[in-house]
Amino acid sequence: MASCPHVATANIAPPKPTDSVYREDCTLCFDNIDQPDGLDVCLHCFNGGCAGERVHGRQHAQQAQHPLAVNIKRTRKRKHREEPPQKLTKLAIAAETEEDRYETTTEVKCFECGVEGIEKQGKLGEVVEGVLKANTFAKQEEVKAWELEMTPCEHTLCLEQEAARQIPSGDLGHCKNCDLKENLWLCLTCGNLGCGRKQYMGTAPGNNHQVEHNEATKHPVAVKLGSISAEGNADIYCYACNEERTDPELVAHLAHWGIDLSGRQKTEKSMAELNIEQNLHYDFSMTNADGKELEPMFGPSLTGLKNLGNSCYLASVTQALFSTPEFAKRYYRPDEPIPATGKPAEDLEIQLRKMADGLMSGRYSHPDTDAFASEETSEQHYQRGLAPAMLKHLIGRGHSEFSTMRQQDAFEFLLHLLKLVSRSQQFARGLYKDVSDPVDAFRFVMEQKLQCQGCKKVRYRQDEMENISVAVPIKRLPQKDTQMADGVKETDEKDKEEFEPVTLQQCLDDFTAAETVELTCSACNNKGFTKQSLFKTFPTILAVNARRFEIVNWVPTKQDVPVIVDDSPIDFEPYRGKGKQPDEEELPDDEAAGAAGPNTFVPNEVALEMLTSMGFPRPRCEKALHATGNQDPEAATTWLFEHMDDPDIDAPLDLGGGSSAGAGASAADPEKIENLGAMGFSAPQARQALKETGGDMERAVDWLFSHPDATGDFGDEAAEPAPAEEAPKAEVEDSRPARFSLSSIVCHKGSSIHAGHYVAFVKKELPDGQGSDWVLFNDEKVARGGDVGEMKKFAYVYLFRREGS
Repeated sequence: MASCPHVATANIAPPKPTDSVYREDCTLCFDNIDQPDGLDVCLHCFNGGCAGERVHGRQHAQQAQHPLAVNIKRTRKRKHREEPPQKLTKLAIAAETEEDRYETTTEVKCFECGVEGIEKQGKLGEVVEGVLKANTFAKQEEVKAWELEMTPCEHTLCLEQEAARQIPSGDLGHCKNCDLKENLWLCLTCGNLGCGRKQYMGTAPGNNHQVEHNEATKHPVAVKLGSISAEGNADIYCYACNEERTDPELVAHLAHWGIDLSGRQKTEKSMAELNIEQNLHYDFSMTNADGKELEPMFGPSLTGLKNLGNSCYLASVTQALFSTPEFAKRYYRPDEPIPATGKPAEDLEIQLRKMADGLMSGRYSHPDTDAFASEETSEQHYQRGLAPAMLKHLIGRGHSEFSTMRQQDAFEFLLHLLKLVSRSQQFARGLYKDVSDPVDAFRFVMEQKLQCQGCKKVRYRQDEMENISVAVPIKRLPQKDTQMADGVKETDEKDKEEFEPVTLQQCLDDFTAAETVELTCSACNNKGFTKQSLFKTFPTILAVNARRFEIVNWVPTKQDVPVIVDDSPIDFEPYRGKGKQPDEEELPDDEAAGAAGPNTFVPNEVALEMLTSMGFPRPRCEKALHATGNQDPEAATTWLFEHMDDPDIDAPLDLGGGSSAGAGASAADPEKIENLGAMGFSAPQARQALKETGGDMERAVDWLFSHPDATGDFGDEAAEPAPAEEAPKAEVEDSRPARFSLSSIVCHKGSSIHAGHYVAFVKKELPDGQGSDWVLFNDEKVARGGDVGEMKKFAYVYLFRREGS
């Protein structure tokens, strides 16, 4: 075995539970430990770098001056059909461990000395062993996300323990009623130690002794001994709730029985880790209506994404976005080296470039022939898929929904991702050449026209947008009746509800139709206005969300209303705004309904209608829309639920004097203005954004990005008239034809946006001159979609591309 002087002098230590260990794939590309050259994991900071032709591991070592790394290679073990199957008991399915599936080899190298095969002894051996045993970054983040879902309950918060005693360490080594030494659960009420459930999740032995103890004593809470760590984390199960919980006083409850957490090491997988394993191996059908398997596809821009556990919403939206030329050109830059950075896994620019390379290069798009079946199998091979764990963590970081492991709304995720991408451009422009914001392709201007029904005066307003959300009319078809023997007709409850189909043009007609709103004109005191929103400009890519939801027993429920979308291009010219006409008289600023001064607020009527249809009183809805930017009904709904207990929740919205002035003053916090200024926004813009969002920094940033033309709040100067020499704002012009063709759809199966499954269909040019066809992206599986007509009827998100763009 070779030796190296850096081993003795290097300041290295095994990874702590809080350290991120990147030992599955490279942080700069998707090369991984399953490839012939393996992965070089830095023994100083645990960054993962590929060891193949791109040598990102060597690049990291030179840039960070971290010479020591362990090369990890993994190969799949093959199973043979002649092996007798393991006997199943009680419908249990034995889960395979990583050792059952893979053969793993390691080799320590020093990049500075150029030495390989360094002997793994002493401290070096401990670090290598720690790297191999530690949770990978991906699993660590997923476990955190699952744990965020857990909460304490009354039984853990109000736990009463019997008289304290010191439990001898020998009594903690096996179940009190049998000889099992793993999957042991300690009753926090009396200190009884019993084994877990029989065949729990098929992974751990158990004879139900702790369950039987609970049934006999009704002691509600137990902790899994092998899951306890020095940081105070552990699996807590409440038998009374029949759910996993958290115990805020776990350290004290364990000390009650003489168990000290200092130096404690976790020795078994937690329930969250076992849940993740199950999700990662969930399989979806890839057959058509006739039961025939779809034809797999491989090659550049035909790469699948692994399901990380309820991550199909991310995979579907990502496939649709990176199929657009704008995202492809912006992030697929194979000839441009990636600049050095200390933490590439935490850099959104780098992770988006990594994703583009993974999806578009074709280097990872090939059949997964190295499967666990025997060589004689005739089953169709799909791809292994790329695991977008680093990107998912970055996008979800700090977000109350996307940081979890729950299923999410794909349209909300699209908006969130576009926001983050646009926000990141101002930092990228200083580091990269030829940088343009790909989100610009989604932006357009809506023209809103308000007209008093009395004096006929008008006011026009322009709003920049990145999408439209159209309501789908929900009309049920009569259900079939069943003739009973006694002549009585009974509706067959098993029959699925059917709905009257609508066309997308109908939805667009409704979206752009004039509607009556209850506003008072200060010019003639008439109480009626008409409001109409039309397109002032059109985007290159038009994102359309088809809302098929209605409130059923106070729960938003998705209904399968067919929406007919033509295969031919759609002409949007009927929805183009014409601007102020010569015969129209414009309302002065102080007389325009909804703009009678700084203290008047005009709610977005479409969003307002959605909120009121859910049963919320109008004053609450107006407050929610005002607080969340007056655009997104989902954000407004979240605000409503968070402010239900506000004492003034039902008071009319007051934007003038009194307490509101105080709120505005506190919103314009000098420190917050300075922080926003560091991000490139002017002080007046920052002041206006903070006032519009109640002083919330994160929402203020969102507001600023969605209102790029905001003039800002100049304080006392706002009351002064604008200088006469100030040039009028340039009129936005767009005279090109507005014909759009469908380029991709994101479809959802399930009754709720927070459950079910998402897939994407993308119109692509096929290789070898095969023309164009629809391609189905179902997580890691990519196949020719065939007739997508039926799926188009039930799409949730449509991406249209403007002809000539």
